[in-house]
Amino acid sequence: MGILNVTPDSFSDGGRHASLEQALARARQMAGEGAAIIDVGGESTRPGAAPVGEAEELDRVVPVIERLSRELDIVISVDTTKPAVIREACTAGAEIINDINALRAESALQAAAASGAAVCLMHMQGEPRTMQQAPSYEDVLSEVHGFLRQRVGACLAAGIAPERLAIDPGFGFGKRLEHNLALLGRLDAFADLGLPLLVGLSRKSMFGQLLGRPVEDRLAGSLAAAVLAVVQGAAILRVHDVAPTVDALKVAQSVKQAGRTGRNPPPGRQTP
Repeated sequence: MGILNVTPDSFSDGGRHASLEQALARARQMAGEGAAIIDVGGESTRPGAAPVGEAEELDRVVPVIERLSRELDIVISVDTTKPAVIREACTAGAEIINDINALRAESALQAAAASGAAVCLMHMQGEPRTMQQAPSYEDVLSEVHGFLRQRVGACLAAGIAPERLAIDPGFGFGKRLEHNLALLGRLDAFADLGLPLLVGLSRKSMFGQLLGRPVEDRLAGSLAAAVLAVVQGAAILRVHDVAPTVDALKVAQSVKQAGRTGRNPPPGRQTP
């Protein structure tokens, strides 16, 4: 999933793809590099970000989605929490609703159910403006798992079929470094929910804390985390750096496949 932020203030690429032509050029580039999904977002969700009005968000994302749906043979996702944006984006051609608020806004569940689109439910403690001020958990894995299970149940009750659902533990959304590391080390614990797992780790502040790197120099950390996530069962990676991530995953997948088919040599025989 390639990230396409059509915002002036996103933490990594704010302002770079604000015009329609810039956004389309970036989407084409990511598709050419191997992205299977383009995730279009019109409101920054970085810590401390100011909220964006409904009309402004619609003006940012709908023209981009309309053009992408006509020009590229690729799945389009909309990164939003607003019911009106869900409705208009899906009418324009979005096939996935990527909601950091897990459809908790008033009437968001109903809008998603009526759209027919797939839905990714993410965990977030608090809200973007304040979520990193004092995140606290007794057991982060259990609490995130329980939240996602509850939101899945709400979706099923609203008529959203399980095959339309995916889940996201929400790295960096109301979580300190130790919380992010604990989740990354136990992604396999979400397998019992029986849903595809989306992971968004690309260029996150956790790599700044771990490695002392600025946001533009966090590729190595992001790739290491991407491979760790896929090894533990992640089905979708939401990334800024599509081509390097595709390469890293090809290596990981090749090794995994070789491990499935490889055989030990017969007793007494030595391998070269």
